[in-house]
Amino acid sequence: EENMTVTEDFSRVENTYQMEAEVCIIFSDFGKMQNVCNLLIEKLGTSITISPPHFYHTPEAIDTLRRQVCVTAVGNTRRKAQEVCRLLGQALGKPLLIKEEETKEWGSHIDSHLSHSADSRTLQERIQNATAYASCRVFAVFEIKGKENRRHKLL
Repeated sequence: EENMTVTEDFSRVENTYQMEAEVCIIFSDFGKMQNVCNLLIEKLGTSITISPPHFYHTPEAIDTLRRQVCVTAVGNTRRKAQEVCRLLGQALGKPLLIKEEETKEWGSHIDSHLSHSADSRTLQERIQNATAYASCRVFAVFEIKGKENRRHKLL
C-alpha cells in the first residue's frame, strides 16, 4: 500500500454521478506488474485505461548493483588465482590485499519517468533505455602456499 496512490474524482453528469479514479502503483517485479494489469483488464474491460509503464532505478537498487558487481569481480579474481596456482602446483591462501581499482556504470538509470517521449517508444525500447550496467576492476594479492605446506597442515 505504501507504493500505491489513488486519486478519485466525482462529478455529476445530468442525473447520474460519475467517478473516475487514477491508481499509480510502483512495482519492483515486472512479472507481478503484468499480472496485475492483465487482471484489471480482464475484470474491468474497456472501462479501464492502463498507461505504459515508466521504468527507473531507485538509488538503493543502483547501490546494490554496485556492491554485487564488486563482490562478483573479487570472486572471479579468486577463481582465476586458484586456477593459476593449480597449474603451478601451488595452493592459494588467504587474500592479503583487495583494492577496487575502477568502477564503470552506463545505461540510462536516471529516472526515465520524467521523459515525455517515453510513451512513443516500444516496451522493449523503454526497458532497454532504463537498463543499468556496471563493471568493476579489482586488484588482489593472495598468499600462495606450496603443496608441501598444505600436506603438513592436513596431517
